[in-house]
Amino acid sequence: MDDKNCISYNNAIEELRAREYPMLQDTTYLDHAGTTLYSKSLIERFSADMMVNLYGNPHSASNASQLTTRRIEDVRLRLLQMFNADPQEFDVVFVANATAGIKLVMEAFRDQDEGFWYGYHRDAHTSLIGVREGATKHRCFASDDDVNAWIDNDENECGSAQLFAYPAQSNMNGRRLPLCWSRRIRANKTNAVYTLLDAAALVSTSPLDLGNSDEAPDFTVLSLYKIFGFPDLGALIVRQASASIFDKRRYFGGGTVDMVVCLEEQWHAKKADSLHERLEDGTLPIHSIMALDSAMTIHEELYTSLERISRHTTFLASRLHQGLSSLRHSNGRKVCHVYKDPNSTYGDSLTQGPVVAFNLQNQHGGWVSNAEVEKLAAIKNIQLRTGGLCNPGGVASSLGLAPWEMRENFSAGQRCGNDNDIIRAKPTGIIRVSFGAMSTLSDVERFVAFLHEFFVEDSPKLEAPPMMIADIEPPTQSRLHVESLCVYPIKSCAGFSVPPGTPWEVRPEGLAWDREWCLVHQGTGAALSQKRYPKMALMRPSIDLEKGLLRVSLASALQDVAPQHEITVPLSADPRLFTEETTYRDANAKVCGDAIQAKTYRSSDISAFFTQALGVPCHLARFPAVNNGNGVSRHSKAHLQKYQKTGAMRVPGAFPETDPVTPGACVSKPILLANESPILTISRSSLNRLNELIKAKGGKAAQAEVFRANIVVAENPAYPPGLEDPYAEDDWRYLQIGRQYFEMLGACRRCQMVCIDQQTAERNQEPFVTLSKTRRFDGRVYFGEHTCHLPWNDVSSPIAQNPTIAVGDAVSPVREDEVHLNSDLTALVGQAW
Repeated sequence: MDDKNCISYNNAIEELRAREYPMLQDTTYLDHAGTTLYSKSLIERFSADMMVNLYGNPHSASNASQLTTRRIEDVRLRLLQMFNADPQEFDVVFVANATAGIKLVMEAFRDQDEGFWYGYHRDAHTSLIGVREGATKHRCFASDDDVNAWIDNDENECGSAQLFAYPAQSNMNGRRLPLCWSRRIRANKTNAVYTLLDAAALVSTSPLDLGNSDEAPDFTVLSLYKIFGFPDLGALIVRQASASIFDKRRYFGGGTVDMVVCLEEQWHAKKADSLHERLEDGTLPIHSIMALDSAMTIHEELYTSLERISRHTTFLASRLHQGLSSLRHSNGRKVCHVYKDPNSTYGDSLTQGPVVAFNLQNQHGGWVSNAEVEKLAAIKNIQLRTGGLCNPGGVASSLGLAPWEMRENFSAGQRCGNDNDIIRAKPTGIIRVSFGAMSTLSDVERFVAFLHEFFVEDSPKLEAPPMMIADIEPPTQSRLHVESLCVYPIKSCAGFSVPPGTPWEVRPEGLAWDREWCLVHQGTGAALSQKRYPKMALMRPSIDLEKGLLRVSLASALQDVAPQHEITVPLSADPRLFTEETTYRDANAKVCGDAIQAKTYRSSDISAFFTQALGVPCHLARFPAVNNGNGVSRHSKAHLQKYQKTGAMRVPGAFPETDPVTPGACVSKPILLANESPILTISRSSLNRLNELIKAKGGKAAQAEVFRANIVVAENPAYPPGLEDPYAEDDWRYLQIGRQYFEMLGACRRCQMVCIDQQTAERNQEPFVTLSKTRRFDGRVYFGEHTCHLPWNDVSSPIAQNPTIAVGDAVSPVREDEVHLNSDLTALVGQAW
């Protein structure tokens, strides 16, 4: 059908719609993949049927019951004919919906003596995925190529029966999967592998031909309300040659048996005339089946065939895809990020159905909340679908969400349908628009106009800050750069060096995963530290982001005293989402004099690992940033020291005399288990100066690790040597690192813990002795700077939605007297006050 014919047909549908779908007046309905709409004629025809005919329970012998039986069998045959299925080769089992049909198949396989192996495609609906819970073994195929390779490789999976399931059409993005897989599996596999086809999404707008039973799926599930809008009914079409899989089904309901003995003996005789008689438990939804008869008749009268509907909806989806793809902000950025499978093409009904899945981005490239889109759509009377779409595999693949991220998002409070839909600069759901038989070109035009009105940014918003966040560039030609990043997952244990080139998340409490765990004494509940237990330096935590795990290994010096050399715990704030073996119990603990309610791991193996390695009875505990029990929190204690307040004046007339408050000092900075501040920064040039003094006295140079800093700032190696400026950080008030800003909260007070060698756990005199002679102010020793991130109030940009820094980032320090020269920083500091 060319565009001219498509538009002509569309005009006919516009006229039909005004007559048949009065509920669509002033409404744009774009969720046909959820359910399509019923016509006025269907309801009238069904009502007339109900008014004229008397239908009884088909399990009786009355005239009314016999009429019901005859009509049901007629509808059963008619439904088979709709899909060109020979009643000698196929049977139809009426069920509540497609999910009920899937469950019926699963139960049959679960009742096999040796269980069953189950394979399913990544694009499967949640209901198909759920079958795996009843399987002996299962496999999720990540791509079509994986399925094809498996089909061609005749390996025998474990279990007496094997079942492979996939959707004919993805309910997420509408891509259509190969229908030839059933035929190829039957031809290539030596041992029988049954196929289950979820055709619910496909047949809502497209025909399905089951004419060749040798090539057809063994089981096909349908949701009839997705085709007709009414009734709420499903169907399972079973290939007669595969019906024997139900022979071991144990449960039987009313109407499925010819006789039952329940006194003294356990015996029953199943009905044997047809498969549907054995599987349709209890009284059928007779009125829904009568409505189905009316639905098929009216559907044919209004639309002639599913082929015509397919051509029409394919045309509409192609037009919408073109419209969304053409939307641009004034700066040229795309408004819509469409999730289209590489193997599908809009306009080709063999590979793509009438569904468009996408997310919106603002002019800075930041993601727009799906919840906000849905709220505005509701105001404009536009009905669409957002969220996880009951397609976890497709959504995760499209959004690049690793399994551990999804579980972490869940533990952070994200649920399907709530407003928490952008986490770490990634959307957690998708917007879906889908068309049905009664959709028209005006629906496409209204929706594109809606997006243009509310989400295409023609110019910077008036309420935006003076600078545009996305336009902030990292400092160029900077003399300084980030030499290293390090996090200390377990307080007082060794650090984990962030690999170069890895963007590391910056959270309000500090760098991600920094000082979130600690070891607490089993008796006192106090957090252990290297000051008293120097061997903690030999415990080496590492962050495995790919698998979502905290790994803790032991240095060789400890491996002789601990039989277990490594443990792992989930990074998720709720470890129960990963394994039942790592659960929490709330326990009171003390950290740096603060009483907190930590989450202590119950696992005896975890406790034994640390206890044996240290020789101290202790538990691993956690103080996560989210879900921390009763909401008890800790805050930074860092502040500028007197020697850092150049030019500070006493406030005349004050009693008692007080120091002027520095900008930002009154703002509370959250911390986890760090001593005083979210982030600790040191300067390589300052460390070099310190080491020069130590070595001049014959001492051993101190490594940066002894200061347990998160950020080490160093001179750019591209600059000529000899330009180091030691202790310049005393005068820094802010840092720009990459495209993020940080505030310097004050110098870090040092103790003798810096004398512990982080490789051997041995105590030395340096560097504390030299520091005490060169960096003592008001009787206290200082080295390094407490630091915190300055977050953006405007989260429209990716750098605001997910702030990160990385090794190698350029660093630009700002002194107090230079703040007014930096307009970006001036605005940012102003919003932070």
